Amino acid sequence: MSEYLRRQPTGVSNYPLIRSFTHSLIQNMTYFTPGPAELYPTFAQHLQTAMDEQLGSISHRSQRFRDIYRHTDEQLRALLNIPKTHAIFFTGSASEVWERMLLNCVEHESFHAVNGSFSRKFYDYALGLHKYAHILEKPFGEGFDAADTEVPEYAELVCLTHNETSSGVQMRPAEMHKLKRKYPQKLFCVDMVSSAPYPDLDYSLIDSAFFSVQKAFGMPAGMGVWIANEKCLAKAERLQKYESLTIGAHNTLPMLWKSYQTFETPATPNVLFIYVLGKIAEDFNRIGIATVRKQTEERAKTIYKFLEKSDRFEPFVSAERYRSQTVVVANTKKPSGEIIDAVKRAGMVIGSGYGKLKDSQIRIANFPATSAEQIDALLRELSR
Repeated sequence: MSEYLRRQPTGVSNYPLIRSFTHSLIQNMTYFTPGPAELYPTFAQHLQTAMDEQLGSISHRSQRFRDIYRHTDEQLRALLNIPKTHAIFFTGSASEVWERMLLNCVEHESFHAVNGSFSRKFYDYALGLHKYAHILEKPFGEGFDAADTEVPEYAELVCLTHNETSSGVQMRPAEMHKLKRKYPQKLFCVDMVSSAPYPDLDYSLIDSAFFSVQKAFGMPAGMGVWIANEKCLAKAERLQKYESLTIGAHNTLPMLWKSYQTFETPATPNVLFIYVLGKIAEDFNRIGIATVRKQTEERAKTIYKFLEKSDRFEPFVSAERYRSQTVVVANTKKPSGEIIDAVKRAGMVIGSGYGKLKDSQIRIANFPATSAEQIDALLRELSR
């Protein structure tokens, strides 16, 4: 490759030649990893349009940007059924939202339902911010129901995870809604990082939710999306008045909300990704969210059926009602590294188990970017 480059005249005009040559040396892989994941099929097309229109250079105070923000807002509202009581903001990551949410909506106490590494990190952020964080913890592989979840009296914010990426456990939206009805005065926040747009949340009951774009939306990492309602804003504005308390200095809810009124942002945002996210959300809306959800469930059913019949794998989550539809975790009879390597030689990439379970589990992402045919090809390879 280096010899090829040395023999070429310098200049931009050679880039297509170099790109074509390097592409021929790289095997196209299909990514079933739980994030970053397979890029959505239309991502490159939308990115190329953004580059052609030089959107990476426009001002975030321009009308062109306001139009982009407005379009993405409209498409996400339609896709996720978000009411006007909630605003949609863009952050650097979903992890940033953990901190923003805790700073802006918790004076003293938060409550966390923890059954994996990422729900625990939300809890750890609360401790790091010196909040009094209550925890209800279950082992890896187990889930939560409203009936067995008691929220402490003085907890102001209830932090739930729809889909625990590390363990492949989901909490059904119906259970979240029941829990909110049980504790209507508390703010409810849902982490749907590795499942949005799949969960059908009722935003008349859910005060805030957030996700990042590198999972089911099929984009590279680099942007988080934060949905929050007027009750969250009111709490932040009240806390902001306390001299003994800080709600932060960057992307506070009052700052974000004020800029949102004109479809702007307090700081320079990732304009390219806001544009592409709006276009992919538009693609999903064209398909129909009911169809997207149905296809997700059908592919998940195929994977779990394979695991249950296999003598080499088994579903890690035993109770069907807790099994994730978007990140399937399986126990392996042989070291997972051997399976991952073998599958990779066939042009597919799957995830390893998380943390201590790295060597004894695999994780398979079931996001909209991968088709039923690609899932079938993966399962054929795993069966070998």
